[in-house]
Amino acid sequence: MPELPEVEVTRRGIAPVLTGQRVSDVVARTPALRYPLPENLHRMLSGRCLASVSRRGKYLLLDFGNGHLMIHLGMSGSLRLVPASLPAEKHDHFDLVFSVKGKALALRLRDPRRFGAILWLEGDPLAHPLLSVLGIEPLTEEFDAAWLGNELAGLSAAIKPTLMDGHRVVGIGNIYASESLFRAGIDPRAAAGRISLKRLQRLVPVIKTTLAAAIDAGGSSLRDFIRSDGRSGYFQQQYFVYGRGGEPCHVCGSTIRELRQGQRATFFCVRCQR
Repeated sequence: MPELPEVEVTRRGIAPVLTGQRVSDVVARTPALRYPLPENLHRMLSGRCLASVSRRGKYLLLDFGNGHLMIHLGMSGSLRLVPASLPAEKHDHFDLVFSVKGKALALRLRDPRRFGAILWLEGDPLAHPLLSVLGIEPLTEEFDAAWLGNELAGLSAAIKPTLMDGHRVVGIGNIYASESLFRAGIDPRAAAGRISLKRLQRLVPVIKTTLAAAIDAGGSSLRDFIRSDGRSGYFQQQYFVYGRGGEPCHVCGSTIRELRQGQRATFFCVRCQR
């Protein structure tokens, strides 16, 4: 599933190209993804200028002045910038076509599993039920060790699935939780509420630098994710533990272990993460 780094990479790829450009066409090749596609999008968006592209958690928000188009990439989605004349393939379900320097350029959603979403929001987008329940953004100054300590106080749940709870902190998916905990030297099985402030002071900057490094690397291209320009991300080349069960630790040589937490695979080094 595309996580915060992949969505942020997508935002940074499309914003400079499309901000300030006008919509010339809307092409829907399916009536629904996770939810039915909004009706009358062609009427609402044709001729409208894209004011900005922002992100909240794993949602993209395209501001057209009269409302926001909210896009979620689901489990397998990606957004690409392609010539509008390029024939659509089987899983290319939606095009938002812009006139850019006299040429038709499509923002094309590809979603093989159809778990993505395209919704039209009027009013304050952050008040929408899907966004209003989201937790803190981990790349902000507000996300610090003191905040995290207060949030985790009294919790007996393991730290790794707790970090993945989007109602607490957004966007730290399975990959980046595993990698951050390794880099901070924290056992993913440790009770969240029993981790000391000193260790949280190490964990929080590591989460930020891990996410930032992933963004700089274009995200992680596993399965279907590609960037808006069609290229793959390469953060997977920097993994210490994720997907490396049974292999030697890059740091100490011990065997990387794999277990299931909350139906998700967790990878860690027993020696490095104590």
